[in-house]
Amino acid sequence: MKTIAWIGAGAVLGLGAALAVAGAHGAPDPSTYGQMGLFSEAFSKVRANYVEPVPDKDLIKSAVQGMVSKLDPHSAYMDAKSFGGDFRDRTQGRFGGVGIQVTPDAGVIRVISPMDGMPAAAAGIKPGDRITAINGTAVQGQDFNDAINRMRGPVGTKVTLTIQRDSEKNPFDVTLTRADVPYDAVTSRREGDIGYIRMPGFNEKTAEGLEKAVRELKKQIGPALKGYVLDLRNNPGGLLDQAIQVSDDFLNSGEIVSTRGRRPDDTQRYDAKSGDITGGKPIVILINGGTASASEIVSGALQDHRRATILGMTSFGKGSVQTVIPLGEARGALRLTTARYYTPSGHSIQAQGIIPDIQVAQGDEASVPKLLRYSEADLQGHLDGEPLPAKRVNAPVIYAAPGSKYDDFQLAYALDLLRGKMTVASVTKSSAS
Repeated sequence: MKTIAWIGAGAVLGLGAALAVAGAHGAPDPSTYGQMGLFSEAFSKVRANYVEPVPDKDLIKSAVQGMVSKLDPHSAYMDAKSFGGDFRDRTQGRFGGVGIQVTPDAGVIRVISPMDGMPAAAAGIKPGDRITAINGTAVQGQDFNDAINRMRGPVGTKVTLTIQRDSEKNPFDVTLTRADVPYDAVTSRREGDIGYIRMPGFNEKTAEGLEKAVRELKKQIGPALKGYVLDLRNNPGGLLDQAIQVSDDFLNSGEIVSTRGRRPDDTQRYDAKSGDITGGKPIVILINGGTASASEIVSGALQDHRRATILGMTSFGKGSVQTVIPLGEARGALRLTTARYYTPSGHSIQAQGIIPDIQVAQGDEASVPKLLRYSEADLQGHLDGEPLPAKRVNAPVIYAAPGSKYDDFQLAYALDLLRGKMTVASVTKSSAS
């Protein structure tokens, strides 16, 4: 039986997965069997005495959901429908819905990031927003996967989300028209003598898309090409093997990432092969609070090997791997946190994130981090991470100078950095974010 290693930054609305093999380890402690008697008795009492009859399958499903959901924010039970067509549709990088990366948080649905070109982004939904109701029905107390399925539907139909935002006094409704688009298609364009590559997710075609983009940019710009900007902002993750391949495309050797489970024999290490598709050209990677999981693997690998300069704001900090374990015919599957991943230098980014080499704010997010950046460390029940490094405290943050107008200040700064000049108008402040 195959299992699936899931490293997206949460469940939902378009994430990928990579195949892996997981075995069953260990046997229950003898006292466990006594505790199972508690469950059996409670099941019997509810079944016999609840005010209305409840199907046995619903009681069992709820019990499993409750058990797994208490482990951490990324572990969950998927019923047969969720694990069937819905999950496999997401694996292949297409889905019908509103286009947001979300995770359960304290009974509501927390937005990690909106996806490029999707209805949620167009409507102005932001990272950190909380979805408290769908079509007027509260999500509190509802199964997470059921709530996600309610946000989905046929292309062209509408769904209304009730949003609670820290910067707003009252909740507000947003009505979205569902769309069906490949959320993580790689795009690229020429920025003068620099190649710009936007990578909003990792599906089975991401590395292929990157390689095609680099070939086309080389042809367009020619010998004058100075370097590349790889934009991973609001990239929630996806396929592990694609994150490894993308990293490998820029590296000639060395470790890309390692995953470590609860036992020494669970450790896996992934190394780069010879061959840099850019020919060693300089790279700047743009990240922000919506950069998570697989995109953090790429950022961490290229940062540790000093192959790229990381620019922007601290990433989301999801440093755990979820394995999707089928439970048998028509029984669904468990999405279970089974390992943490580590950058080549041996650091876990869990609940910490990738810290940029140069912190550059797009707006005022560094001055009000809890309003405009929501991270893994803020999720209820998250796994603990390493202590914050000293360089995070009061690290300088670069802002656009007052009165300056930029469509994309972080990109403008990256382009000038690659060109070896500083023409953008900026100011530097200290920040404890």
